[in-house]
Amino acid sequence: MKNLSLVCLAGLTFTAVLGTLLHFVYDWTGNIAFAPFSAVNESTWEHMKILFFPMLIFALIQAKFYAKEIPGYWQIKLYGILFALLLVPVLFYTLNGVFGDYPDWINILIFFVSAFLGYLLEYRLFNAEFESKLPKAVAIAFLVLIGLAFSVFTFFPPQIPLFKDPVSGGYGIRK
Repeated sequence: MKNLSLVCLAGLTFTAVLGTLLHFVYDWTGNIAFAPFSAVNESTWEHMKILFFPMLIFALIQAKFYAKEIPGYWQIKLYGILFALLLVPVLFYTLNGVFGDYPDWINILIFFVSAFLGYLLEYRLFNAEFESKLPKAVAIAFLVLIGLAFSVFTFFPPQIPLFKDPVSGGYGIRK
């Protein structure tokens, strides 16, 4: 892939900017139409959601140029996105367990570090000409299911800590 490092840097920038906007758009507008893909509270789950959708949108944009050229494109995108998503709760709960309360800027840093490491994984897999045994259709289906889960759990969140808003103590959309 030509200019792979620039493409991954563009993805990181796109994700950082759009994810930051998605953190606030629901609060700014109060419009329920934005709820399925923007943060509706301060839970760890909602921070994962605002990482997922920008990475997915960038993958769709990038696919127009590279998906046919790169075998395993969708599998690599799935692995990068999953890795980034898993890092958010791992880093959050690890730091929370080690340090207890810490400044909010650390949560912002967790978002950016998770996105960076997700794109770094993609970069390395693209460069290694990684071949996945996972069928392309399964990778795409899994990305769709993740998106659906983020949307559904916005309205019907499980009552577990991952979904709990540490500010309000509630779950899902703030009333």
